Formats: sequence, structure tokens, C-alpha cells
Amino acid sequence: MSALGPVVFFADGLRWASIDVANGGRFEMALIHDREAWQSKLAALPLASYDAGETVFAEGTKTGRLLILKSGAVGIFKGDIEFAQVAEAGAVFGELSALLDAPHSADVRALEKSEFHVADAATLLQDPTALLYVTMVLARRIDAANQGLLQLKILLEAGEPRSLIDKTLDGIEGLLSAIGTGYIRAGAGYAGYPIA
Repeated sequence: MSALGPVVFFADGLRWASIDVANGGRFEMALIHDREAWQSKLAALPLASYDAGETVFAEGTKTGRLLILKSGAVGIFKGDIEFAQVAEAGAVFGELSALLDAPHSADVRALEKSEFHVADAATLLQDPTALLYVTMVLARRIDAANQGLLQLKILLEAGEPRSLIDKTLDGIEGLLSAIGTGYIRAGAGYAGYPIA
């Protein structure tokens, strides 16, 4: 039995745990991500390297690939404007394109030599472990954007300088765009389950 109560294990890195809801004596089942299973799946994926300046994803293209950053740093660009940098191992790229069956919404360019785990998006997203990981990454991004919106409201009500408001807006834009788990420029890097 875990601190959460009895745990039931399933294949593919997922497990369910019963959780006492608000001390009301009721129990609900909640998914828990298994870090070891995810890292095992990543280790089996091929790797791709990009040198500084190389385009990893081009805006408007559809590659059908998911890339998970192993090392390095990339910039996220709309046209010539860089609005985010990502250097956190475990950051996922291409998930919005894959999930929405849409072209990539921004350019991703290597800022330094960068290495990625490469997966066929359609195949990997059939895997419950991978799908849960991507879902967690997206949920953290939405949560951080919500916090940014609250911060923006507070800044506006306090009459803060335009530069601070612009920085907060840039952070929200980056969080809601095609970036991974780690947003360097104007947000906190959320480490979902980084690669060790």
C-alpha cells in the first residue's frame, strides 16, 4: 500500500491509485505517470542531432514526428521573432501538430548542438505511457498560462509599467504556443519528468 492507498499496476507504465478526496472517506482513481516506464520507452527511440542554426521543425510543415529534447537548447520563432527558448530535457515538440493533425505552428531552431529522441507521432501517441506524458506536459502548460493570466490581471489592476505587462504577455504567448515543458524567457521551467 502506498501513501495514497492501494495501488493497482497496469502494463505500459500506467498505474492507478486510490486517493482520499478531501478527507470525505470517498476514494477516486487517478492516473499516475511511471517515470521509469517512460524513460525506458525513450531509450528505445532513435536519436537525431541538430547543429546550432539548423531548423528542427519549420512553421507550416507537417512532419508526423514527435521530438523529445535529450540535450541542447532550441528557440521558438514566428517569422524572425524568437518568443521562447527551451533547454529542459524532456521537452516535447510536435505534439500540437500531431494531436490536431495540423501543420507546425512555429519554427523550432537549434540554438546550440541539440539531440532529440525521435518518434513517429501516430505510433507513439497510441502508447498510453507516451500519451499520458504528453497530456501532462500540455496540462502543465495550460496551468502555467492560467497563472500568467492571473498575474497579468494583477499587473493591470496595479497600474504596472507597460514593459512588465508586455513581458507577462510574452510569457503567456510562449506557454500557449508550440513549446515544451521548459520555458526560459518569461516563465518557470516546469519539469514534468525530465530525462536523467
